[in-house]
Amino acid sequence: MILKSNRKWPVAFLLGLLTLLSLNAYAQPDTTAQEKPQVLVLELRSEIDARTNRYVELAFGKAEEIEADYIVIDMDTYGGALYDADDIRTRVLEAEVPVYVFINKDAASAGALISIACDSIYMAPGASIGAATVVNGGTGEAAPDKYQSYMRSIMRATAEATGRDPQIAEAMVDQELEVDSISDAGEVITFSTSEAIKYDYCEAQVTSIEEILERSGLEEGEYTLTVFEKGVTEEVIAFFLNPFISGILILIMLGGVYFELQTPGVGFPILAAVVALVLYLIPHYLNGLAENWEIAAFFVGAVLIVLEVLVIPGFGVAGIAGLTLTIGSLILVMLNNNDFDFFFVDSSEVLSAVATTLAGMLGGIILMFFGGVRLTDSAAFRRIALETTQSRSEGYTSSTREGSFIGKEGEAYTVLRPSGKIMIEDELYDAYTRGDYIDRGEKIVVVSEEGTSLRVKLAKDVPAEGLS
Repeated sequence: MILKSNRKWPVAFLLGLLTLLSLNAYAQPDTTAQEKPQVLVLELRSEIDARTNRYVELAFGKAEEIEADYIVIDMDTYGGALYDADDIRTRVLEAEVPVYVFINKDAASAGALISIACDSIYMAPGASIGAATVVNGGTGEAAPDKYQSYMRSIMRATAEATGRDPQIAEAMVDQELEVDSISDAGEVITFSTSEAIKYDYCEAQVTSIEEILERSGLEEGEYTLTVFEKGVTEEVIAFFLNPFISGILILIMLGGVYFELQTPGVGFPILAAVVALVLYLIPHYLNGLAENWEIAAFFVGAVLIVLEVLVIPGFGVAGIAGLTLTIGSLILVMLNNNDFDFFFVDSSEVLSAVATTLAGMLGGIILMFFGGVRLTDSAAFRRIALETTQSRSEGYTSSTREGSFIGKEGEAYTVLRPSGKIMIEDELYDAYTRGDYIDRGEKIVVVSEEGTSLRVKLAKDVPAEGLS
């Protein structure tokens, strides 16, 4: 028995070892899916502007979130704003993973700059890259030399950073530059797919992103491809960027302030105005349209208007400056200017911004005149507003004064514009005027009693025969 058992123990040992190995293999998680390379694709198929800049920023953030191994830009654009293109170029150059561009049709101007910043350029049949001369978005005229010089420098620097011929990149901007055997003076360089391949501005002609990845050693099914799309939040932001919606928000802001002044203490109108202001400013700020100084100008203007209404008598410099700053900032927030530089802003965009702002304000004014009466007569308003009057004839009074003060004289203890404090017989009382401005120390006469306040006039304005 012992000898028989000894013969079987190697077999039992091997069976046990195989069992343990199989159990260990079963216990190990399948990391095949996790180990697949992650590829993020983002599409640039419109004009390069502040919205595109934000889209690319969000896409690169998504690439970091999923730990993408490759980023592919699917491009078809005629260009756009220089400064936004420069932001995107910088983001591409600083990316920690390879960034490829697939020029599906056109990569002109700002599109050429972004393409040159990528690690590899691939082009579809019939595609083109180049023609990067800076032009005015509205007229199509060539920009002044300061813009051309800036574009030449960043095109050259970008080409040097990615190992491409900087002279060719510069000649895509400046028609005066002549590149031997490539272009003559008087024309900017624009490459077709075959020409770009010939002069090392394109790795290969391809027909799809999958072909690009295959050239990088990734067979279909061996990687996870994610096409970046804007989320619900971005769609909501885009909704509030619509000029029509912007006009409605301006109307709500103006109407809310007016109805709050008409019915102080209700709270809802001013809350609606604040919410409308937030919904107006935040989307434009997030998309790079609203600059910090433009938002600051709006609030400075609003403060000046408040000071003009409540503190400074009359309507003068502060009121005009406040209106100018407030209206001007509402317009500027919608325009993609760069520190008050409007060269790249299309004239149609300026007209749209001005029309939107003025239409919103006009709508607010109409709402004030024609909607005020209907609002106060509505059932909803009656539920939140006090309609009854607690008159003196019904026994209501909030005055603690004894006797009548009509005809009594005193002096203004504070400035009355139109309300303030007066002193009569060494006692202070609340008082107001009918819009007149009375300086501190002026002699006054009480002309009527209204609740807890006394209505007064300047003593010199009261007839010698006294009050009638």
